[in-house]
Amino acid sequence: MSEGLMKDLLLWLLFGLFARPSILTPPTESAMTGDGHQQSLDCKRFVHGHGTHESWPSNNQSRLPVVESKVFASRLKKQFVSGHFTVVRDPLRTVSVLEPGGPGGCGTHKMATVEETARAAGCLYAQNAGYFNTKTGHCLGNIVSDGRMVMDSGGVQNAQFGIRRDGTLVFGYLSKEDVLDLSNPFVQLISGVVWLVRNGKVNIKPSLKAECGKTQETGTLQQFTDVISARTAVGHDAQGRLILFHLDGKTSERGMSLWQMADFLKDKGVINAINLDGGGSSTFIANGSLASYPSDECSKPEKSWRCARPVSTILCVHPHRCQPPDCSGHGQCVAGLCQCQEGWRGAVCNFSTCQSSCGAHGVCAASGCVCDAGWRGQNCSQECPSGFYGDGCKQTCSCMNNTSCHHIFGNCSCPPGFYGAACEKYGRILVEPLLTLGVDTSDPTQSRWLTITAILSVLLLLSLVAHVLPVCQRWLETRRCRDYDYLPLTTGGGVSLQCSTLIGESDKGFMDNSHITELP
Repeated sequence: MSEGLMKDLLLWLLFGLFARPSILTPPTESAMTGDGHQQSLDCKRFVHGHGTHESWPSNNQSRLPVVESKVFASRLKKQFVSGHFTVVRDPLRTVSVLEPGGPGGCGTHKMATVEETARAAGCLYAQNAGYFNTKTGHCLGNIVSDGRMVMDSGGVQNAQFGIRRDGTLVFGYLSKEDVLDLSNPFVQLISGVVWLVRNGKVNIKPSLKAECGKTQETGTLQQFTDVISARTAVGHDAQGRLILFHLDGKTSERGMSLWQMADFLKDKGVINAINLDGGGSSTFIANGSLASYPSDECSKPEKSWRCARPVSTILCVHPHRCQPPDCSGHGQCVAGLCQCQEGWRGAVCNFSTCQSSCGAHGVCAASGCVCDAGWRGQNCSQECPSGFYGDGCKQTCSCMNNTSCHHIFGNCSCPPGFYGAACEKYGRILVEPLLTLGVDTSDPTQSRWLTITAILSVLLLLSLVAHVLPVCQRWLETRRCRDYDYLPLTTGGGVSLQCSTLIGESDKGFMDNSHITELP
């Protein structure tokens, strides 16, 4: 081989090496962030502040049908293209971003067909959504599924689609701060590549300058945009209805470029739209069954057939569901509407009917705090005003000497030095026995005299006990002395005169102690 020919061959090899389309390779450990997300050095990151995005109020009509899907077939230059155009009402309660195979699929780098994931979740319609590393199964971009944060991209700039808790539809670029904002958090969020339509206009040129091209694996971002292929997109119309777009095709052979898809969506009245994963991943499911024509060949020996590719996340359209599904823990989801427990209100049962805690003297009901007898106020912390008592402080009472009645029982009798709440303990002791006897404790005269009588009775009983007890003691001692048959001697030879003295002083009629003589 001549030297000139060898030089030409080397130049040709070098040209082929550097000119070929770039293919996304599995990220090395040093190119991964702490949370496992790919970190491309040439991809812009936006962490703080608010990204460039558009917000639109979603359609919240709950009337049926939830979704309408149509098959289209159109002539595009020298070819026919076909796919599905799906219109979804009330997307807040009917659309979910799902991980491959169900919750936790991204964490295990699992890949599953759209049909597998959709059938398990009971989807009416479904199509593939976010990008992933086809070699490792690693999910890419931002993902929020039914209010659960699965992963965030750290602010890498790619087109985003999300639904916030209040139903707002969001399209465009988001900072990491936007993604993690809890004031009106995302309940669904997925990343695409290229913001196709913005405010009714084709937006591809600005996207090519702003976005991270390494999220997709087709080649350069310009090649990815220009090549015809199967496509998937999500957008919305002027009514706030969500639009799911799916197109059959095969890369470089049939389908649409992103320019053609953007024009198609704009002509169909789409206001904002982003491009999702396409090519061999592009799949559409209707009622649990494959409804599209995948471009991937099946494995041997069925290579003459076409099979759906295992993919990452999907967009699922399902019957009405509540968001959050447990109605904030204070209700039950019935036909897509939260039926709140007593004491809670709002579309998702997240507002208490009571403005604050009802404290120790009330319970929270649908109408607000219901206070115990004798208490009032928004949180049942105030006693009934003077002259009122009982349930709702609606019963009246009056007491002599300008004293107040008990706020619960209505009686005017309190121990000296006790009033108001401090009287409750003693007031119950005095009043409850009277109530069992049918006494009207709200009558100041009757209540006052009954109290005085009770006190005098107690004093009289104490006085009687004080006088009777000494007499009983003396009588018992006398009985003991009369039972003696002899008189005990003292140690000095004398006789103890204890009993004789007692008898002589207290009971001289029983015994005369004159006959007692001193023994030698």
